[in-house]
Amino acid sequence: MSNTPLAERLRPHTLDDYIGQEHLVGKNGVFRKFFETGNVPSFILWGPPGVGKTTLARIVATQLQRPFYTLSAVTSGVKEVREVIENAKKQRFFDARPPFLFIDEIHRFNKSQQDSLLGAVEQGVFTLIGATTENPSFEVISPLLSRCQVYTLRPMNDEELQRLLDRALTTDVELKGRQIEVQETGALFRFSGGDARKLLNILDIVVGATDGPVCITDQYVTDCLQQNIALYDKNGEQHYDVISAFIKSVRGSDPNAAIYYLARMLAGGEEPRFIARRLVILASEDIGLANPNALLLANACFDTVHKIGMPEARITLAETTIYLATCPKSNSAYMAINKALALVEHDTTNRPVPLHLRNAPTKLMQREGYGKGYKYAHDYAGNFAELEFMPDTLIGTRFYEPNEGNPQEARIAERIRTLWKGKY
Repeated sequence: MSNTPLAERLRPHTLDDYIGQEHLVGKNGVFRKFFETGNVPSFILWGPPGVGKTTLARIVATQLQRPFYTLSAVTSGVKEVREVIENAKKQRFFDARPPFLFIDEIHRFNKSQQDSLLGAVEQGVFTLIGATTENPSFEVISPLLSRCQVYTLRPMNDEELQRLLDRALTTDVELKGRQIEVQETGALFRFSGGDARKLLNILDIVVGATDGPVCITDQYVTDCLQQNIALYDKNGEQHYDVISAFIKSVRGSDPNAAIYYLARMLAGGEEPRFIARRLVILASEDIGLANPNALLLANACFDTVHKIGMPEARITLAETTIYLATCPKSNSAYMAINKALALVEHDTTNRPVPLHLRNAPTKLMQREGYGKGYKYAHDYAGNFAELEFMPDTLIGTRFYEPNEGNPQEARIAERIRTLWKGKY
């Protein structure tokens, strides 16, 4: 039996073998025009996992007979990008068409890594092909995005999954040698979720579960997958989709959806401490000052998960998830520090700290006015003394904007207005 996964054995090598994405590869599709003209712009393939992004990129390079370089945004950095650029330059002869550089999961490249691609794309050193499961509008820098066409790939529908299933059973050498009867496809297609690679992986699992004849029914597929959950892959792209849905469900105050995605992660073998860390971040970023106790509970959850582990940790994670999801929300602290950092990081002036806020440990500093005029807040009524704390050129600048949509910060906002007489 081959060690090569079925999905790899069935990877198409021409557009005629490619299933799905008719809007791109059909009779009048843009990819057909690429082969007619030979003119291929840099482009980004955007779509969910398992819909053929990598395959489509390889078909383009193969049919146009051009060199094909690949990088993974997970493991490659600026150094690797520069090495590929240099290799591409060395192999460029006269007016030959540029080679292709395929970057899988390009959304995981940071700004500096994406910047390192710009010059080579502009100069035509290579034609860039990116693949991403995330919206390029948010994940790819504007200068690079403006130089690329974006093509959207869609999940496979049941008809396309059926075609893929039929092809696997009739053309794969190993499957043809087995007695396989397909009585029902509902569970196969449901667990696949429009993902071609997942369908073929599931088929590999259900066929490999026995050495004898195989009768594929919904119940048989479900039973085979109970010990091999296909809905969540902690090492694959689906990992990022599910954790994203979990975070957004908590942020969106939907405890039921949050618990559902928590269950998917736990059933799929996700590290409980990873989830606990995300809950701590959520408590600070999305609940914040609307309920400061949320951070205390999230920290307690983090400690408890470390102490007790699974399976009991699922209860602590569930309790904290529901609590955070049902809390009032505020990102005011998150926004405040981001605004302050944005100013500080781009502030070219060395704004001096006001003299009255500086310590004066020496007589010289005292003579220079260090500390003069400082008011110790606890010496005044209400433990507040009106004093200017900002550098002169930033007086009145506001970074923290209380979110008055929740009772806790409404009280904070009222206190700030009272103390500072409308200054903030």
